Parts: sequence; C-alpha cells; structure tokens
Amino acid sequence: MNILSAEKISKSYSEKILFENLSIGISEGENICLIGINGTGKSTFLKVIAGLEYPNSGNVTFGSNVKIEYLPQNPVFEKGVTVLEYVFKSNSPIMNLIREYEFTLQNVSELQNDAQLHKKLIDLTQKMDSMEAWSVEKEAKSILTKLGVTDFNAIIDTLSGGQKKRVAMASALISPADLLILDEPTNHIDNNTVDWLEKYLNERTGALLMVTHDRYFLERVANRIIELDGGKLYSYMANYSKYLEMKVEKEEIQQTTSVKRKNLLKKELEWIRKGAKARSTKQKARIDRYNALNDEHNPIENHTIAIKVATSRLGKKTIELENISKSFDDLQVIRNFSYNFLRDDRVGIIGQNGMGKSTLLKIIAGGLNVDNGIVSTGATVKVGYFSQENEEMDGEKRVIDYIREFAEVITTNDGTITASQMLERFLFPPSVQWTPISKLSGGEKRRLYLLRVLIDAPNILLLDEPTNDLDIQTLSILEDYLDEFIGAVVVVSHDRFFLDRVTKKIFSFEGSGLIKEYTGNYSDYVEKCQNDIEVEEVKVKLIKHENKKDKPLKLTYNEQKELEQIDDKIAGLEAELESIKIQIAESSSDFISLQEFLVKQQKVEEELNQTMDRWIYLNELSEKISNK
Repeated sequence: MNILSAEKISKSYSEKILFENLSIGISEGENICLIGINGTGKSTFLKVIAGLEYPNSGNVTFGSNVKIEYLPQNPVFEKGVTVLEYVFKSNSPIMNLIREYEFTLQNVSELQNDAQLHKKLIDLTQKMDSMEAWSVEKEAKSILTKLGVTDFNAIIDTLSGGQKKRVAMASALISPADLLILDEPTNHIDNNTVDWLEKYLNERTGALLMVTHDRYFLERVANRIIELDGGKLYSYMANYSKYLEMKVEKEEIQQTTSVKRKNLLKKELEWIRKGAKARSTKQKARIDRYNALNDEHNPIENHTIAIKVATSRLGKKTIELENISKSFDDLQVIRNFSYNFLRDDRVGIIGQNGMGKSTLLKIIAGGLNVDNGIVSTGATVKVGYFSQENEEMDGEKRVIDYIREFAEVITTNDGTITASQMLERFLFPPSVQWTPISKLSGGEKRRLYLLRVLIDAPNILLLDEPTNDLDIQTLSILEDYLDEFIGAVVVVSHDRFFLDRVTKKIFSFEGSGLIKEYTGNYSDYVEKCQNDIEVEEVKVKLIKHENKKDKPLKLTYNEQKELEQIDDKIAGLEAELESIKIQIAESSSDFISLQEFLVKQQKVEEELNQTMDRWIYLNELSEKISNK
C-alpha cells in the first residue's frame, strides 16, 4: 500500500536553501530512518512530510484515508493539561467519554438515589464498551509506564523536559496511524526504555519515518535509510550496517568517476584555451562537450569535522572520590561511593532517569557539594564539562562571538588557528558564523557547545548525554577524537553504540544510592547481568528441587481438613449465587439494589472459581498419595 508520494519538493528560509527537488515514496511496512549532518533540514523535511509545513515548491500526495502521527523534537504543550489528557489529544472523543464517565461515577456515589444518574452511568458504560475505551485507556497507561511516566494525572507544566518528551511520545504511539513520524525518539530515555521502544516499533504495522542518531536503534529498526546531503536525498534499501557498506562502494565509484572526469576536463580545457580558428561541426561538438562536463554536478563532498584540539598535561593525581553521599530531600541518589579516576580512564555511567547520573558528573566537575565524603582534585586537572542543557549559551550572541569571547586564536595539535578557521573545521561556514545562536538547529547548537568545551584544552572530559542531537558523523569523529584523547573520559549516555565504542568501565546506578562498577563496555555489562540472572535462576530451581525431594508427598493437617469441607463450601457458594440471580431479576427497576447485587454476583463467582480450582488440586494430590 502506497502511503504517500512527495514530488520535487523544495524548502528554503530566506536565502538558505535546505533542500530542493526531492522526491520520495513511502509504502506500508517501511521503517525509514533519515540521516544527515545537523542543520541540513532533517526536522524541516519531517514537518513537510507530516503536512505541518508547506514546501516552497512541489507536492506531497497522501493515499486515501491515510492517518499520520508526528512526534516533534521539541513538543509544545498547553498549560494546565494533565498527562492523560495530552496523550488522548488526538483521540478526544475517547478522552471526553472517559471524563464524562468519571464525573458521572463520582456524582452517583454522592447522590445514590438519583435514578437518572444511574441510567446515564449504564449508558456511558455501554458506550465505553462499544468504543473499546477501557482497553485504549489501559494501553495508554501501559505505554506511559513503559516510558517511565506513572503519574497519569500530573500537570505537564510540572514535568521535566525529558518526561514531557516521553509523554508526547506516548501520545504518538497510542494513536493508530498509517505513518508514524518520530523526530529523535531516543533522546531523554534510558537504555531499558530504548530496548522496549525497539520491540514496540518492530511489532507495529504501517510505516515509520524517523530521525535518530542512535546507531544500534536504527540498525535494529530501520529497513531503509535515506540521507539528506547538500540539499539532495539519497536512498538505501538497507539497515545501518548495510548502508555503510553501500556508502563505501558508492564513494569508491564516485572517486574513480571524479578522477576520470577531472582528467577529461583538463584535456578539454587545454584544447579550448588554444581556441578554434575554424568553427567546424566537430570543433563545436567538442566545445559543447566541455560545457556539458563543466556543468555536471560533482559527486557528494564528504564534509568532515576536524577535531584537532590540544590537551593540557595531566599529573599523577586526577580526581578522587572517598565515601561520597548525596541526597535531595528524602531521596538519596549516591551512597558511600568511592573511586580514584585513572589518567586514561574511559567510564560510562548508566541507570534509569532521575537516579543521579548527572548529579555525579556535577560533583566530579566541582559544581555540586556532597553531603558526606571527600572529593579531592589534582593540581593539574583541567575539566571540560559538556552538560546536557547547553546552559552557557546565549541565543542572542553570534556564533563567532561565542567562540571569540574565549579565544581569538586557538591552539591545536598542528599549531594555532583563528576562531573563524576552527569554526569552519566544525562545519560552520563564514555565512553561518555571523548568525545568532538562536537561529541554529538543536544539533548545531550542541556541536558549537562541544567546540567551546574542547578548545579549552581539558585533560578530563565529562560528557553528559553527548549523543543527544549530535548527528552520526559528528559522533563518529568525536569517538575517534576520544580514542586519541590524552586524559580521562567520563560519559553519561543512553546511546549503547557510543558506550560500546568509547568506554572500558561501567558505573551502574542500581537504586537507593547504590553504584556498582563493572569492567568492560556496555555490551559486556549487559552480558554480565544476563549471566548473573541465569545463575540466580538456576540456584532458585535447584533449591526448589531439593526442597521438593526432601519433602514427603502428603497432605498437611490443614489441607486434609480443607479437603473434607470443600464440597460443602462449593455447594454453599452455588446456592448463594442462585439466590443472587433471583434477587437481580426482582430488582430490575431499583438501580441502587441492582448495582449492589451485580457487584455481589461478581465477587461470589470469583470465589466459586477459586474454590473449584482448589478442589481440583487437593483431589489430584490425594489420588497421588493413595497410588504411591
């Protein structure tokens, strides 16, 4: 089934052309990931496809009755809205029905003798059944819980940025859609939630279009990758690893073609410079040939960020944590934790949101005091702290001034360069350097902030969620830079690929302030935890087996007594149930009595079923003992 077709769409803001003449079709069953360098227009492309922005030219055509759900990178919320109300915003008939049912139920309990209210409650109950509102509400709460949101009546204004994003994601996931569009769905969610989201998206029907920089996520979810580069769109029917193979092959072919093209142009240029004295048909053909070659677009240029920033010398003593503890009100996030960082440490910090990962980084950086314990920092330590919030950035400041206020000239491994030259290495061309920071995309702001941290020549790097909003190419270059970085690196991240690539040790927040240390990267940690679980399960089975072997097969005194009395109990419950049914028939016009009898009937039926199950168990056990 064809869901939509985009034909020759273009989009620009003022003089900045994001993309032009792009065409794409999306069919049912396709899980598409859009990748590209930050600032190339990925989020804008999603908005155009979702119908939230109009292209400057071209058309987006949808199939009949196609429904689209869209998760923006930065959701906007109305003031005073609760979590559950926002989740059902696109399903308002159900939300209105739930509100009306709960309001009526409350009035019924307060005004028990109001027959009209009772009648309305019965009608609403039947309507809820017909619209399957019970199951929809249950699924919404289940998805919210999986995403780490458990207070369904909380006012969204009071939630953190990460919690708001998860509420918005739940709203997109709960609503049936032919095309689900997700902009950075893995930002602000922990590793376990990312695992759950992978499984959820792989099991859903319809099509998926998303932007993500989580490489394991797109490897396991995407079956098609589209790349936005230089305003053009390139499609690969592949997951991430296959895309990399195809990309290498394509660039090798382009490089060969480019060399041949340049050689041919050189020869044609030499000839045309000599000038053609006679305008023969053959000579004119060669001139036309040169002009055609010269007009051809070059192959895609592989723009690369160059991270060649100097580091400071680091002495023997780095940062030592001795029995540190930290609490916020009654919540203890760190309890009696000790660690001495080595000069070449590569530490990854993981755990559920809100457990205190960022708090630990702030303590290490010296920006937050501990309640107990000692934090000791070496004299030569120079910390580079890449925070999660870009808290130092002023949106009114121009890009060049943001770097220049630190240094006009920057020291690199190759010598010194100007601030403008360094910005160009970080893919900020001169035309962008004079624009306000507020005009940059989220990813461009993160890249600029990263540059600001690195040019200070730190020897201990603290990175808090560095993969949020950074594009894959920037992450790859950052990973290569960290390979050569002379100093310690401590990173909080939910990006499993980044943790595998960078870390050699894991600090896991286990809850109640406990932090456990594991040797190896994230995959090693997962394997170790899985092995521990399997070993524990085997131990439990062995203990149960031994207990079962040692315990003689016989009825206990209480079981024997229960078996003797259970037939009478069943007969009594059956008689009580028949009596209730008669009372229900006689009270059809008395809504209060009717409601009471219906509740009582349900309780007796449940007790009767449980008693019957118990009767079967006791009789089977008695027969085994008799036959032994």
